[in-house]
Amino acid sequence: MTTDTLFEPARLGAAELRNRIAMAPMTRNRSGDGNAPVALNVEYYGQRTGAGLIIVEGTQPSAGGLGYPGTPGMHTDAQEQGWKAVVDAVHAGGSAISLQLMHTGRVSHPDLLPEGVHPVAPSAVAPAGQVFNGSGLVAYETPRALSADELPGVAREFADATTRARRAGFDAVELHGAYGYLLQQFLSSNANVREDAYGGSIENRIRFVVEAVAAAVEAGGKDFVGIRLSPGTPQNDVREDDAQELYLALLAALQPLGLAYIHVVESPEDAGYSAIDLVRANWDGLVIANSGRLAPWTPEDAAAIVAGGRADIVAFGRHALANPDLVERIRTGAPLAEADPATFYGGDATGYTDYPTFAESEAGQLQSTT
Repeated sequence: MTTDTLFEPARLGAAELRNRIAMAPMTRNRSGDGNAPVALNVEYYGQRTGAGLIIVEGTQPSAGGLGYPGTPGMHTDAQEQGWKAVVDAVHAGGSAISLQLMHTGRVSHPDLLPEGVHPVAPSAVAPAGQVFNGSGLVAYETPRALSADELPGVAREFADATTRARRAGFDAVELHGAYGYLLQQFLSSNANVREDAYGGSIENRIRFVVEAVAAAVEAGGKDFVGIRLSPGTPQNDVREDDAQELYLALLAALQPLGLAYIHVVESPEDAGYSAIDLVRANWDGLVIANSGRLAPWTPEDAAAIVAGGRADIVAFGRHALANPDLVERIRTGAPLAEADPATFYGGDATGYTDYPTFAESEAGQLQSTT
């Protein structure tokens, strides 16, 4: 099968995309002081501007939303200016750019947060597992349950970060409602054991997610806000016992808000349904598909997804990381380089901005044989 369908233009909100290839958001832990993007981040994203859309890594909307060392924020002037430099570089390369807003909720640790601040969640239920606190792996601590009175303030954090993103020149924001972070914790049937209007029934468990998205839409405008969802994905110890019914209700509640897109992560193979097909069948707007924890899709897989109408855009993660010229490689059929997991998180330019293009690799091989 050809990959021609990936090179058709698309529209995302006010942005015209030159192709249907997106770079997926990937945490790389390489932000500078104060969790602000630096020149190395500008270079990294600027290298990958062949993609029609770049969705940048998970970015906390508040200091209390931090869950990993070295991840960027969007709640200070320095962070906003750092992101503006990234946006300018990406726009100069011809790509649109979306900011993923990720509040990690209980997937954090007091060592990572400002003094006196404790991880928050819908309920005081700690996730299983350990977290890297900057020095080593430690057990998660039991989070503090957010009161109902606090929730409008948390929603405003997403709204304030959306306002900053508008000011910095982003084409969209994407609220991270996936992978067991705060928004999905409210959706979850094991992380959310509340007995008030935000817990229990499906209607109650989707309530805060809809309120947070609505706050971001009010701040940024319709067609500026998207959301990432991962139905049935158990990452970070979340469970959704009624996932299909849950997401049908959520999609129906989000539909009137006029979102720019839904970025959906494919469900696990044993889920018994396709999250992508679930969203496509019940969402009138633009759909971005992501393979998530499954094996990375080949370009041919992605082209088939678009050609079959299952999604409008396909997001590549590890392929975009290891191939700064991913779009050109897909266009020409050149082989794709493999990413090095040892350099995924933290560090310097190694495994970040030093992946060669196919032309550079060929030139290096030619030089080594002469």
